[in-house]
Amino acid sequence: MSTSRVFIRTLLPLILVSLMLLPGLSEAYPDGIGGEQVNAGETIDDVAKEGCLCHGDNPSNSVMVILVDVPYTWVPLQEYNMRLEIVGGPATDNGGFSARVSAGELSGDGQSWEDDTMTRTHTSSSSRIFEITWTSPESGAGQIDFWISANAVNGATGSAGDNWNQLVFNLVEVEEDEGHGTRTLIAGSGTPEAPASGAGEVDLESMGAQFRAHWLGLLGFGAVIAVIIFCGLLLRYGFSTSYEGRSNLLRLRYKLNRRGDQ
Repeated sequence: MSTSRVFIRTLLPLILVSLMLLPGLSEAYPDGIGGEQVNAGETIDDVAKEGCLCHGDNPSNSVMVILVDVPYTWVPLQEYNMRLEIVGGPATDNGGFSARVSAGELSGDGQSWEDDTMTRTHTSSSSRIFEITWTSPESGAGQIDFWISANAVNGATGSAGDNWNQLVFNLVEVEEDEGHGTRTLIAGSGTPEAPASGAGEVDLESMGAQFRAHWLGLLGFGAVIAVIIFCGLLLRYGFSTSYEGRSNLLRLRYKLNRRGDQ
């Protein structure tokens, strides 16, 4: 009996630690992800192909997946260095990706998923820029397909507020480099979500001007305008006691002209 109790006491902490290490169904994977995954009771074949469902059920246009220096075609046994950038989503620097290619090898930032060299994923969620190198296969592979799912997360527990998007493209094989250079591929527009009510409001004090100083400035400006108007009225009407549409000087000149006196 005592032996059984000792065994249970020894095994229980190990079970608890194992459960703590298992990622939640709706939480992020800061050490990378790829391949087959179970989310909300459903199994997907590959995260790179089907999306980062642990960060939302559907892709979001608020996240831009940008791949820079992508070739137009590929030649056998050539290295192509590309840069993956994730823009938009939550206003943090946290993000990650899962990439897969139908042939060749992926290397660079991150790691392969379960030693599969045709995959690549992040090892830390503290960045949104990754350098990726694709080494093309031997000749005869034909069209090569690429799948990249990338996410932008807010760093909080759970998937609330996280977004992801996906970039899918392919390259055709040529015998030699045709000199077309490279291009940039973009998925999503990075359109931000509507801000919360009052998010853009800024009070005067936060702009460096005290409220009292602001109103004193307005009063001073108003006083200057009032003085200008007063002086104009004084010059126009102040020297006439019987104004009937003309100043005294104009009336006097009119009388003199009628008399013929100069």
